[in-house]
Amino acid sequence: MFDLLDIRLLERLAAVDWPACDRAADLACGTGRTGAWLKAAGVGRIDGIDLTPEMLAKARARGVHDDLVLGDLAATGFETGAYDLVTACLVDEHLADLRPLYREAHRLLAPGGRFVLVGYHPHFLMLGIVTHFDRPGGGPVAIRSHVHLTSDHVAAAHAAGFRLQEMAENVVDDDWRDVKPKWHARYRHHPASFALVWTPAPVAAKIVADHLPEAAPC
Repeated sequence: MFDLLDIRLLERLAAVDWPACDRAADLACGTGRTGAWLKAAGVGRIDGIDLTPEMLAKARARGVHDDLVLGDLAATGFETGAYDLVTACLVDEHLADLRPLYREAHRLLAPGGRFVLVGYHPHFLMLGIVTHFDRPGGGPVAIRSHVHLTSDHVAAAHAAGFRLQEMAENVVDDDWRDVKPKWHARYRHHPASFALVWTPAPVAAKIVADHLPEAAPC
């Protein structure tokens, strides 16, 4: 199912030249699914970070990351300006505040780099479709999720110094029929996930944005 949410969107993006990315930071790398796809797409060195040792163990078993770190995606400790590509897939909905993520991604990127974010669609969350896992021998456990509208992403990205290059959205279509038949029957044509490609704005544009006057109260 997860490949339908994120990998299919990554495959559609035209604004990223994957083989030209010599070094990538895979934020919230999880089990390494995204890292494996990036490596297969031609990305060079990939450094990953995740908050849970169990996820890192699974990512380490895939053998696609050059470095794996246990830590916070908003405070990675990775080298400033060292990455051609930063990715964050299916994690933003678990963050109460998007701004630290965007600030850290901007810090990590080299000039001309790309920040690719793939997220659970806010529409899907509003329908009540939250991320969950099944306990061994027990029922499902839902992970706390936060609805972030597209405008929330734009505001956080602009504040960090990004400009948008590309956006793609993904709906529940017939490819979901065999993977999630109940979702396919109930949520067909509903948007399920989205992808945003950001690049650092020119310094002059950032300076202008920082000095725009605040809107007057009505």
